[in-house]
Amino acid sequence: MNETLSLREAVLSWLEHARDLPPTPQVITDVALATLPQWDFLEDAVAAAVPRDEHPDLYGKVDGDWIPSFSALLGESGLGEATRLLAQGADVPLAQVADSFVAFCTGPAPVPERWLLLNADLPRGTRIPLGQYTLQTFTLDELRRAVPMPAIHGLLPHSLDLDLIAEAPFLHISDPGRKVTRRPTWFDFTGPRAEAQHWRALLPLMLWDSALLRVDSTFTVARGRRFDLNPQEVPTTTEIYDGSHGREQEFKVRDTGDFYVPATDLPAMRAFCTAISAKIDAVMAGASHQRRILNRRARRLERAARHLLTAYQRTYNDYTVWEVEADELHLDYVIALEALLISPHDERQGIANNIRSRASALFLTPEHQKQVGDIVQRAYSARSTYVHGDVIKNQTEREKLDGLRTLRLLTRQIILRWLVLTPSDTDDLAPLLDDAAQCTSCRDRIDQPLRDFFTATPPSSLPADITAI
Repeated sequence: MNETLSLREAVLSWLEHARDLPPTPQVITDVALATLPQWDFLEDAVAAAVPRDEHPDLYGKVDGDWIPSFSALLGESGLGEATRLLAQGADVPLAQVADSFVAFCTGPAPVPERWLLLNADLPRGTRIPLGQYTLQTFTLDELRRAVPMPAIHGLLPHSLDLDLIAEAPFLHISDPGRKVTRRPTWFDFTGPRAEAQHWRALLPLMLWDSALLRVDSTFTVARGRRFDLNPQEVPTTTEIYDGSHGREQEFKVRDTGDFYVPATDLPAMRAFCTAISAKIDAVMAGASHQRRILNRRARRLERAARHLLTAYQRTYNDYTVWEVEADELHLDYVIALEALLISPHDERQGIANNIRSRASALFLTPEHQKQVGDIVQRAYSARSTYVHGDVIKNQTEREKLDGLRTLRLLTRQIILRWLVLTPSDTDDLAPLLDDAAQCTSCRDRIDQPLRDFFTATPPSSLPADITAI
């Protein structure tokens, strides 16, 4: 306890001295600050209060000796930024900065996490487990506790406005192997795009509602040490309010997109996502830790999900995609259908007919089966035109976008129904679907599990073929 008090006093002394430093940030970098005589006193106080065997993350090796690391104590803690603000004459709350620094040094090292900001509007207090992930809306106080040195956060130039993301939905997952540093990461070459890396958490949400859901940004958080969401990575829109004296005032608010979940729907959403996550886990049980997918159905699901999510990420609303990408998105949906519905026993010449027949068999009424068959047939015709380098003729831009939206909604439904049926059946769902297409008495093996699922854990809106029965 005495060592902790001494550390706090040493920090306050350092901060008082900071007022006499030159105000130019380039002159008082963290490296320069660590050469000042006053730094030795603070360094000694840290060593006394937090020994290396208890807090190895605060130490570095210099000339064979372990000493407190200035990059951690000045950079990661935010003390260096507070020092520069004081040198520039800013009104910095010294006691709060000192308390934050002491908590930084004496508290346990945080586990790095990956956070995904979603373009959605979810109820306050949302917290839904999705396998190893958690979907959560954070309050403003929770976000303040997550950023480094919250006492000075709003004083820093270009700092993120936390009010902008308060109550925003985040997917987060622990990532213990990730390096913790406050240096900005402009490019992330650690793996595939976010929608591909994190598809197992994103897919249940996309299957819950037909509204588009995208990832706005992916960043690293080590609570209290790093929060590298760049303000430019938060899509905003401008709203106008009537201000004082009859003047209009403009405010930037986060663009939440079309994916909206009212509070009354949250229990049903939680139940649906829990059920779908369990089915995904059952399918992916064949994947090894080295990501070698040993199980065919696991490989099929991952491929279909990645193509669906890639297409979602490049679709801005129901009828807005880059014109040059429309055909590629179309191809993504067809690949997703093929991944789930092709059988290893199929002959190449009959693939299109088999996909059409099996997709139709996943729906419960003759009317909807015919509609699905027609959609798949048109999709395959357009696919063939595109991959052979030709241009789809006799189709307006609106007709193309309408067809793309219809195909997106169908692909989403087929992935959902495939998930409902496959884990309890076999690696290859094709024989079951082929039997159902040709044998009326065999249909119950398709229809009954789907009815049971949609009754027990319905999505935000029931499919038309389910409500038609």
